[in-house]
Amino acid sequence: MCGCNTHQAPSGTTAERDPTGVTLKVEDMTCGHCVSTITKAVEAGLPGAQVQADPATKLVLIRGTRDLAKVEALIADAGYTPTVPALG
Repeated sequence: MCGCNTHQAPSGTTAERDPTGVTLKVEDMTCGHCVSTITKAVEAGLPGAQVQADPATKLVLIRGTRDLAKVEALIADAGYTPTVPALG
């Protein structure tokens, strides 16, 4: 987890749910630095995957894979706590 508290500017993008990808909630993603860390971890572990993350909503959308377990493991290995968001 980042914890730096220096990158608190609001994100200009919003991660939306996509039935062809994986969407996770990452409550401890707080800033642009966190987004960068998560993006790099997922893209390195799943070449070709596209990551869209929004610290305001805490949602991370990964297109190019449906392997939920792999994505969760990559984000956890980067130091964050991913969960499957509640539907609604």
